[in-house]
Amino acid sequence: MSDNWERLVEVLADDGAPVTAARLADRLGVSARTVRSYVAQANRTGEMVVESGPDGYRLDRTAWARVLHARSDAEATATPDGRRARLIRDLVDARDGLDVHDVASEAHVSESTVEADLGRVRARLQNTGLALVRDGSRVRIAGPETAMRRLLGSLVREEGRRGIRDLSSLRAGFPSMEGFRSSLVSGLREAGYAPNEYALDDVLLHVAIALDRVGRDRVLVEAEDAATSATAPAASGAPDAGAEDGAAATAASAPAALSVLLDRLVRAEFDVRLPPAELEHLARLVGTRVATSQQGPAREAVVREIVARISREWLVELGDDRFIERLALHVENLAARAAEQSYSRNPLTASIKSAYPLIYDLAVYLASELARLEGITVNDDEIAYLAMHLGAQLERTRSRGDVVRVAVDVPEYHDARELLVERLRNALGDEVDLVDDEPDEADLVVAVLPPDSPMPAVITVAPFPTDDDVDRVRAEVARLRRGRRRARLASTLSHSIGPELFVRGVGGRDREAVIRLLGDRLIDAGVIDDAYVQGALERERMSSTAFTDLLAVPHAMTMTATRSAIAIAIDERAIEWGEANVHVVALIAFAEDGRAEFQSVFDQFVEAFSEPENVRRLVRGATDYPGLLAELSGLMTT
Repeated sequence: MSDNWERLVEVLADDGAPVTAARLADRLGVSARTVRSYVAQANRTGEMVVESGPDGYRLDRTAWARVLHARSDAEATATPDGRRARLIRDLVDARDGLDVHDVASEAHVSESTVEADLGRVRARLQNTGLALVRDGSRVRIAGPETAMRRLLGSLVREEGRRGIRDLSSLRAGFPSMEGFRSSLVSGLREAGYAPNEYALDDVLLHVAIALDRVGRDRVLVEAEDAATSATAPAASGAPDAGAEDGAAATAASAPAALSVLLDRLVRAEFDVRLPPAELEHLARLVGTRVATSQQGPAREAVVREIVARISREWLVELGDDRFIERLALHVENLAARAAEQSYSRNPLTASIKSAYPLIYDLAVYLASELARLEGITVNDDEIAYLAMHLGAQLERTRSRGDVVRVAVDVPEYHDARELLVERLRNALGDEVDLVDDEPDEADLVVAVLPPDSPMPAVITVAPFPTDDDVDRVRAEVARLRRGRRRARLASTLSHSIGPELFVRGVGGRDREAVIRLLGDRLIDAGVIDDAYVQGALERERMSSTAFTDLLAVPHAMTMTATRSAIAIAIDERAIEWGEANVHVVALIAFAEDGRAEFQSVFDQFVEAFSEPENVRRLVRGATDYPGLLAELSGLMTT
């Protein structure tokens, strides 16, 4: 099938909510008409894979799963990528290797095509602990079994992205996998662990691969497993050998209780008795990815130091002993995963990054400090897990923020007013302050009778309000809160962006060159020095600052600017920014005395441009500096 409409399905699969045709067009770099064509192609698979509605397009995951399961091996190998993936799987399964002539004959391709595929396979195996060994016309993959399994796992994930095969199809050969999953979660709880179900699918993939390999008599041996764990290939920027060895030792000491639990569940659900080395390997995966121990963490002092620094520099409240203990336990497991370069996948990474940019940035800072102090290298998925810890704690301790003062105007009649006030208090919580003042002292008036004269913010409800009445009040409160935040942001932007800090068109530069371009403007304005630019580049290398599909907000992790300022670049032609294509880049510099503005400016700037139409409007209208100010003012106050 067409690779193009597969990309559409991938985008919809990553977003649970409906996605408009305009937004899909921006993501895919095509027109809205082409998007509609892709939808039609997707629905010619025999299933209504993509549903359409007034809010946009949504993937029917059940229908898509049926399409995936209906695909044959012939479809899986119909593309060069699929053919090479099949070749790798066959090489991993073949103890004595494969004959090049036989491979070409079975795949109905020339021997020169197979030789070209083998060249790409050889390149793929670099830094995996595996090697392609050739003896005449026979070729095989040599290396430890654990490395073979990591390779198989990566193939399954890649094929899932291409729509060929996913975890559910791999697990189809093991009908008891869902029972195993639920039993594992409950077993971990009973054993005193806190399960992480977000990462559980990744571990189940390893379980399925282990069962398949053991069934083929390809088992782990204890010495091989331990050696592979201690010498797993490191990514660039990985910690030094001493740090890796220490964390690998932690990983290797998987509690015996987990091995016992896994042994019991595997025998009960699959009627398979795994060798001790297999159980130890799976227990280590479970212990470092999906089960947080309740034992006291060794890195608690380091985590406490980092959290205290975050609290001081970002003016947030995080200093809770229970929170620090939970976070330190998570860091212990993270260190073990990092030592083996075997990170947990997080299905919420993209949504956390776009919906909570400040919290994600705090997590990036936490990750950078863990790398500096402990030698722990962290990827985007693991940063998102750190953000989930930070976000949950901030939610517990957040201040009331933009509280809206609401006056309730109800004629006296028994307890009618008290009932209405109680209903509103239960529905709106701490977003509102229900006051007894005169209506003209409130931000919003909720009245049972229409006012005698027109008033700017009045919502009329029934004496016993319906759900629709409450929804209208809630929507108006949200609008007022949003308006306040955007008004503050508009004020900040107006004195933070000077004409010398606006660039229209970046001449095809890449993202680092764009950061340097904007950094030079801020340096010339006396706002920052080159060290700040280098800090912004280092932050960018840790994790992309493209917080929405079309907007990037690069910045350093320090607040060393002489004053808060923002340099903006806008280009009608897309700028490649990691995996995103952006049209607006805002390099933000914050001064020490501007820390209190950081949260509102950073979050609201991203929020204001989370809607693609707002970005397109800015790109169209900001042809010069006055146009930029006019568009920003309009967007920030609507």
